[in-house]
Order: sequence, then structure tokens, then C-alpha cells
Amino acid sequence: MTDSALAGELRRLREHRGLSYRRLAALAACSSSQISDLEKGNRRPTREIVAALDRALGAQGRLVAALRPLTPDDVEGELDAIELAQRAAATDVSDSTLDRLERVADAMAMSYATTSPAELLLRARRHLRYVDQLLDGRSTLRQHRRLLVAGGWLVLLRATLHVDLRQSAAAAAHLDTAAALAEQAEHPELAAWCLETQAWDALTRGAYGQAVDLSRRAQAIAPAQGSAIVQATAQEGRAWARIGDRAATGDSLTRVERMAEHRPEPEHPEHHFQYDPRKAHSYAATTLAWVGDPGAEQVARDVIAELEAEGARPRRIASARLDLGLALLAGDAPRPEEASEEARAAIRSGRIVPSNWWRVMEVVSGVEESRAPDGRDLRDETEAARPLSDS
Repeated sequence: MTDSALAGELRRLREHRGLSYRRLAALAACSSSQISDLEKGNRRPTREIVAALDRALGAQGRLVAALRPLTPDDVEGELDAIELAQRAAATDVSDSTLDRLERVADAMAMSYATTSPAELLLRARRHLRYVDQLLDGRSTLRQHRRLLVAGGWLVLLRATLHVDLRQSAAAAAHLDTAAALAEQAEHPELAAWCLETQAWDALTRGAYGQAVDLSRRAQAIAPAQGSAIVQATAQEGRAWARIGDRAATGDSLTRVERMAEHRPEPEHPEHHFQYDPRKAHSYAATTLAWVGDPGAEQVARDVIAELEAEGARPRRIASARLDLGLALLAGDAPRPEEASEEARAAIRSGRIVPSNWWRVMEVVSGVEESRAPDGRDLRDETEAARPLSDS
């Protein structure tokens, strides 16, 4: 992308939010002259200031994605290295190329929790075009299966990013493609993750019964020692919580806890498709908050403390703050002022993706219904920060 493209995107986002230079500068902790110069193309953008503006505008990585790559390990350089190794091999699809693709798929899944969806989507798209080219080449049956599996994980990650961005048509199409690749490769773990991701998508759309069904289908085909079976069970519990079935919710939480306690910590716990037993606590906080359990507040506080001590899970911290906010609104003695502060902290983190924005609105609506003094101010801040969506 050119600097002029970044300038145009910055201006469009600022005007869409109705923000003056001064107001945006206050939100992004920079000067109004810096913003003006960037929009006019009179200043060379730095990744730090663009990231700050991206967060302030709730752009979910769109500004960062428009920034011209500034490091040598950008997407094009990454693919150039893979293609060079491929040209040096004697076959159309070499084992070294497949090794690199598998490592790239894992690397992107590991960066999912800390990279904006829009930015990661650019990498996924480019690599999938390369996978498509390789599928037309000659390969052994073993190599072809490896290519299908690597491509399947990349397609599923792309589908997940489209879900996060509320790009429903693209999400559904890529979920179907990922499931087809899993079937062709006869890979039950990948197939189960496809169903689990569909379940999460259904849950964010309010289709709770469908989410339960998809979660159970995922559990039925998932390998017993894999990650998908635990994640799908947790997803089932969250869907039951939204339905309001306390017994079914409790049963799901018990099964997740039983499976999680016997599993070793994975080598890369940040990998989106590898279940980290420590996630069980976070999922319990969300599920208990949704079902209205009195214990949700303390569990959510514990999760926030654990994640802040760990220092590497900003998106999960933001979600846990929403869980705490919802818990603070429940019970016989609701505390809307405290709930409002938790919602603000989650919003200002810039880590709430569009598919999770309904959870923000749930807390905001609860604060307003309690007639808290700052309910209107919270609503205004929420609307100003609402992420853009292409759905």
C-alpha cells in the first residue's frame, strides 16, 4: 500500500466516526498536527502511531493493514522464500515446500490472538492463492494429503477471521471449503474444528440451538485426545448458558474440566487450534456469567488477574472484563457503576472484534436499564468506538 492509500483510509475512518483532529489526537495520545500531516501525506507514517490511531478508531487493524510493509519478514518476502525453495526442488510439490507451508499455517494460528483480523486476513489470502497453485501441480498421494491439510487449516483460519469481522457470506463459504478439504484429506481433527467454528458463528448470531447441535456433532467426530473435542464441549456449554439451561450448562462445564485437567500444556498454548488447559478458567467465567451464576464475578476476577500476570493475552483480558461487567449487573445488589468501568476498559483496549461486539452492548444495555448516572455517556463512547464491519 502507498502512503496516499493510508492517508485516504485514515481520513475516511475519522470522518465516519465524526471525530475532529483534536478529539482523535486525544484518543490516540498523539498530536492533531501529526494526524493532519498523515492525512495530507506530509508525514512518513510509523507503525506505532498507525497502530495507536487504529485502536482509537476501532478499525480492527484496517489502518495497520494499509500501512506499507516496513519489515523484511512481510507476506511477500515470506512467500518469496517458499517459492525459491520450490523452484530448487525437482518435483512440482516438494516436501520442503510443504514443511514451510505447515510452519506458516502454525505461525498464523499462533498470532491469531494478538494480531488484528484485518491484518492477518491479508496473509491468509495470499498464502491460500499459493496453495491453490500448488494443488494444480504433480505430487504423490502423501504430498497431496499434506497439502490438503495445510490448506484446510489456512482456509479455516481465514473463515474464523471472516467470522470475527462479521463478513457472513465469506465466512460461510470458507467454512464449507475447509470442511471439504478435511473430508478429502480424511482428517477428523480438522473436520471437528470446522464444526466448532460454525458453532461459535451460530452462537454470535443468537442461533443457540444450532450452536448446541454443531458442538455435539463436532464432539462426535473429534479424536479423543485432540483439541477440538474440548473446545466443542466448551462451546456447547456456552450455548446452553445462553438458552438458560443450568443443568446442561453445568454438565458441559464438568466435562470440560474433566478433560482439561488431564491434558498437558501444549508446546504453543497461543495456537488457536491447540487447546490450552488454562483456557478452561476463561470459558468458565464466560459461561457462568451468561447463565447468571453468582460465582461468575469471582471467577472473572481471577481470570483477569491470571491473564494480566501472564501479560500476553489482551483479547482474552478484554473478554473477561465483559464477563465481569455482566456478572456485576446480576444478583440482588447490582453494581452498574463498576460494570460500566469494566465495559470501558474492554472497549478502550481496542481488542473487541466485531463478532463480539454484541457482548459489549449487553453490558451497556444493562447499565442503562439500571439508570446509572453515566449510562448515556457509556452508550456514546460505545457507539463512537463500534468497529466497522463489512457484513
